[in-house]
Amino acid sequence: MLPTAEVILKKGGGRLLKAGGAWIFDNEIAEVNGSYIGGGLVRVKDFDGFPLGTGFMNQASRIRVRMLTRDPEEEINAAFLKRRLKNAWEYRKKTVDTASCRVIFGEADFLPGLTIDKYEDVLVIESLALGIDRMKEEIADLMKEVLAEDGIKVRGIYERSDAKERLKEGMERRKGFIGPAFDTELTIIENGVRYYVDVKEGQKTGFFLDQKYNRLAIQRLCRGADVLDCFTHTGSFALNAAYAGAASVLGVDASQTAVDMAGKNAELNGFSDRVRFMKADVMELLPEMNREGKKFDVVILDPPAFAKAKANVRNASKGYRELNREGMKLVRDGGFLATCTCSHFMTRELFEKALRLAAADAHVRLRLVEARAQAPDHPILMTQEESSYLKFYIFQICR
Repeated sequence: MLPTAEVILKKGGGRLLKAGGAWIFDNEIAEVNGSYIGGGLVRVKDFDGFPLGTGFMNQASRIRVRMLTRDPEEEINAAFLKRRLKNAWEYRKKTVDTASCRVIFGEADFLPGLTIDKYEDVLVIESLALGIDRMKEEIADLMKEVLAEDGIKVRGIYERSDAKERLKEGMERRKGFIGPAFDTELTIIENGVRYYVDVKEGQKTGFFLDQKYNRLAIQRLCRGADVLDCFTHTGSFALNAAYAGAASVLGVDASQTAVDMAGKNAELNGFSDRVRFMKADVMELLPEMNREGKKFDVVILDPPAFAKAKANVRNASKGYRELNREGMKLVRDGGFLATCTCSHFMTRELFEKALRLAAADAHVRLRLVEARAQAPDHPILMTQEESSYLKFYIFQICR
């Protein structure tokens, strides 16, 4: 894999790149010398000829170049890719429980556009950039080699490159096996809780690994508590509450499929006597519960991203304010609210403002217990703001 063209930046171009980011946008390029194929490697130089490194080029994307290395002499080959994978795996071994974890998190692991999740002995790969897409099968084989060095035999690899983001790169959405077919339904254990995971049909790559330690953080608040888990999906927060000894848990989700799977997970853990799930629109249910005077010791709000684009931030802020206002009103005096946003467009400042306004509306005071983020296997690269997306807060509600 050798660079076949040279990209010259405009004077003043590449500001994100020079600040430590990985992207070069189409309007930052002055000229391209030489020919290249879509997703092919190019060398990048500043306007004055100073070498900036090597990345892959995609003429169909607004993100025209995604950088792989800043070293202009470094070759992009199997040894390079394996070194990147090895470094990422060593980092996970030091920071998280690796039984099930995100092994590669795109730009934050210096492999732009690539996600690899490990569920016990199964890998799930998501490719969202053309250049990395051309390398994915080689990367899959190299990842198996890296894990094998630690005695981990990978049973199978499934691709879940079915996100809409691929369309922006001029690629089709796809999913399917990389290598031999295998049973895509499996069971994982996280924080002592067991879950059914279907890497073929589940959301994203099969399970939301990023909330692992946030789920663990709510356990100590839930012993003997009445708990409401909103947007429960497959029941992960609800089951952590039950595992910690909650007296009763109600999980709510708008998807019947999710509710059914959450019920199966409750049965798997033997929690069906204390945990129940219901299909409902949370935004409609919470005001109704407040009118009925219901109260809980712990309320958990884990909604989908309200702001999927920068243009949606204003409406999203209003939505978070309304949701959290109703959630706060349901918490008994001295109880706890766990709430989050998974949109990187909602900065901590914007989300905290929405929470303060919600507290004023609900006539409560918030006492901060913890301000958290995504699990360390989804590392935040401080120069790549998109890698910082999950903001998670636990508050005590004081009246």
